[in-house]
Order: sequence, then C-alpha cells, then structure tokens
Amino acid sequence: MKQIVSRDNPGYKALKALAADSREQRRQGRAMIEGAHIIAAYRDKLGMPVRLIVSEHGVAQAEIQALCSSLPDVETLLLRDNLFNTLSGLATPPGILAEICIPEISGGIVGSCVLLDALQDAGNVGSILRSAAAAGITDVFLGSGCAGAWTPRVLRAAQGAHFDLHIREQADLAGVMAVFAGLKVAATAHDAASLYDTDLRGEVAWLFGSEGRGISPLLESAADRRVSIPMAAGSESLNVAAAAAVCFFEKLRQGT
Repeated sequence: MKQIVSRDNPGYKALKALAADSREQRRQGRAMIEGAHIIAAYRDKLGMPVRLIVSEHGVAQAEIQALCSSLPDVETLLLRDNLFNTLSGLATPPGILAEICIPEISGGIVGSCVLLDALQDAGNVGSILRSAAAAGITDVFLGSGCAGAWTPRVLRAAQGAHFDLHIREQADLAGVMAVFAGLKVAATAHDAASLYDTDLRGEVAWLFGSEGRGISPLLESAADRRVSIPMAAGSESLNVAAAAAVCFFEKLRQGT
C-alpha cells in the first residue's frame, strides 16, 4: 500500500482536481466516489475501480478492510487523515474513496427518459437521478449549465443511482426532443394541465428546468404537453427534485 504524506505530492494534487472539477472529470472520463457502501455498489454493478484511497483512520475499520480485501488487484493509496479530509470535503469523512471510470454510454433511449435544462443545484440533480432510478427510468440527459453529474454533491445526493442509469452530460436537449418517439412532457409551475389529468401511459420524456428561470422557451415549445402539480392555495411551486419525484411516480401509478 503506497502512502502519501504531503499535499505537494503530484498524485494527491491530481486526485484533488479530479474530485472537484467536472471539466477534469469529463476530460479524463474518471470520477471519485466516496464511502464503502457506494464503492461496493459500483463494484457489484459496474466492476473494479481504478484505485482505492484510504485514510489512516479508515484503514483500521473492519468494513473498509473487508472492502479492500474484496478488491485485491486494485491499487490502494494510504493518505494521512488531514490530506484525506481535505480531499473528501465532508465534516465526517467515511475513510475511503475510489477513483472510477465514468461509464461510456452508447445506443438509443430505452423507455422513458429525463431531460434537465440548466439545473445548477447539485442536490436537486442528485435527487432527481435517485428518483429516476427508483422509478425505473434509465436514460438521463443533462444539458449545458447543469451541475456535473459526477461531482461529489451530486454523487452523495444520488446515493448510488448513477450505476443504474445512462447519464449523458452536455447533451443536445433539443436534439433529444426531436427524435423521441413518445410523449414529451414539460413540467412547469403555472398555466398548465394538471399532472393527474394527463394520460402518461407509454414512453414519456420528462423535461425539467432550472430553479430560477424554468425551462427555456425553445425546449418548452417542443413539448407535447405542459403539466403542473396541484398545490394548496398560496403555494407557488415545489422544489424541482420533489416535483420530479411526484411526476415519475404518478406515471408508475398510471401503469404502462
């Protein structure tokens, strides 16, 4: 097990850049995931990580020892706790990270899909990914301006959902809308049909806009339906992640 003790170590600097910079992630096709549970999920669903990074505190934990033993051919780096904690960014770091290859996506859309237009809040993006996976949706398209799908906050909010999805970043959302054969639904807060009065049977492309400006007019005009979720008097809107979950599971309730 190789040990890194200095923040000036080139390998450590490279790991720190990869953990936080979505552009670097896309350039390398790699990302960092954190925690024994998430790393085990990646191993079980997608295969071996590139390397493991363990803290001095973490290396003594039985769960982390067992995980490392299950990956005997994977390079493991041991970091001093202060270096690992800076790399993690969490108040209570779990003691283990993994560098992984971001899955390459090929082929067309299978079933329904989700399109996110300039969603900048990482927590909302991650929550939508988690809800999409739970609802059985496979394909997710993130347009320009979205939070990086493989950045730490999105990964934490999604809780392993990434490994069940086909995620495409910097996607041409208008192009996706143009070729999608099913119903294209734009979720909006006002002046739209009730979600519960809309026939959602069949394949649906769900379109959600940013928290501030909503869906761009160009994309909204390409939708077949505009829907909103009925709310109590005086309520203006739902958090976009909560609205997405309601939409996904209303479709499930209606069936195929």
